[in-house]
Amino acid sequence: MANHYYTNQPETPHKRAEWTFPLRGKTFHFVTDTGVFSKKTVDFGSRVLLDHFAIEELPAGGILDVGCGYGPIGLALASSAERMVEMVDINERAVELAKENARINYLTNVAIHSSNLYDAIYEEKYAAIVSNPPIRAGKKVVHEILEAAYQHLVEAGTLTVVIQKKQGAPSAQKKMAETFGNVEVVKKEKGYYILKSQKR
Repeated sequence: MANHYYTNQPETPHKRAEWTFPLRGKTFHFVTDTGVFSKKTVDFGSRVLLDHFAIEELPAGGILDVGCGYGPIGLALASSAERMVEMVDINERAVELAKENARINYLTNVAIHSSNLYDAIYEEKYAAIVSNPPIRAGKKVVHEILEAAYQHLVEAGTLTVVIQKKQGAPSAQKKMAETFGNVEVVKKEKGYYILKSQKR
């Protein structure tokens, strides 16, 4: 049975839940379900990323959330940025939830759709790419997100990810440094690393 949150069509029986959570100064109403990542609350890593993501420092352009799940990162950024946020996930159940969550939080500056990583993204280049990558999908998938981000960023655009130390943050940090020629540890908190690279 395909029950992983990084599966195209999870087969777990539906068990929808609704709850609220504050992100970047706004209270969001979320609908979640089985078969998606962190269905009971916004996971700690996503919260740390959002708390330390500086939209005002970005060049012009849109933001891409890779592996958006039911939408907490992308929707919180859309709420606090006057720019388009594209949100993609391979998990079709997660994509439908993200669309629903955009509607119930009255966010229209979003484009949410299914894509296997960068395969079906709408734009050629973005001002920023963000990701709480699907660690359980394996190192190869995570590193593909990191490597391929470079070609999809405008000059001075940034890639920002959150990864736990015990789940591969040092390896991801090395890969980002190799790919971009730079990497910054924006924040370390409770074992989570917020890593950022800039296209130069």
